[in-house]
Amino acid sequence: MTKRTLNQSVEEAVNEYLKMMGDQPVTDLYEMVLAEVEPSLLKCVKKYSRGNQSQMALILGINRATLRKKLKKYRLL
Repeated sequence: MTKRTLNQSVEEAVNEYLKMMGDQPVTDLYEMVLAEVEPSLLKCVKKYSRGNQSQMALILGINRATLRKKLKKYRLL
């Protein structure tokens, strides 16, 4: 099995999406990608840190207030 970086996986997924869209207009791609990736990222880090929000914020490089907003946004609190 070939190891792929996260960057390669994201690039492949975005290219596939754009290919699938064909001639249809594509808008708000940045927000769409964030909405797809961010909840999974938060879930993984939450599990890894056993729900410790201080540790989660440190791992993610964001402050705890921002983390709490994101957790609420995705109903992960």
